[in-house]
Amino acid sequence: MRQELKQQYDPIIQACARQYNVPADLIHSIIRAESDYDSNAISAKGAAGLMQLMPETATQYDVTDRFDPAENIKGGVKYLKDLCRLFSGNTAKVLAAYNAGQEALKKFNGIPPYAETREYIRRVMASYSKPFISGGVPIRKFVDSSGQHVFTNDPYYHLNSRKHRD
Repeated sequence: MRQELKQQYDPIIQACARQYNVPADLIHSIIRAESDYDSNAISAKGAAGLMQLMPETATQYDVTDRFDPAENIKGGVKYLKDLCRLFSGNTAKVLAAYNAGQEALKKFNGIPPYAETREYIRRVMASYSKPFISGGVPIRKFVDSSGQHVFTNDPYYHLNSRKHRD
């Protein structure tokens, strides 16, 4: 059942990964740990939906219906992107902040000693083991027809640049 749900939500996850430059496999790992792909999940603390957004976080990221998979994933990924910037892509700190809140990391000057948070980091990193979160879309380098070096994260750059020249 979970595999079917993973496949069902994958197009949304892939689109958000590209749009916000967050690895899709990290998003999948978080959803697995947060709700196990149950879009109607509600935690004891009031977090809801696939990415278990708290009401305040949902409001901050323009999510009006936390149970709508597309809205929930988009809001969760936007929040995740902000946490990646805030914690310089340090996976453990990003996950700790996603789970316990940014203030907990400030209070403890790092990952809080909460058993729940430490277990959460372990569970997510069991399937996303990279110590740092890089952008979800690789940067490509090539030399164009005029000899210029081009760096892009647009996988369709060659096609688009040809269209504009023709």
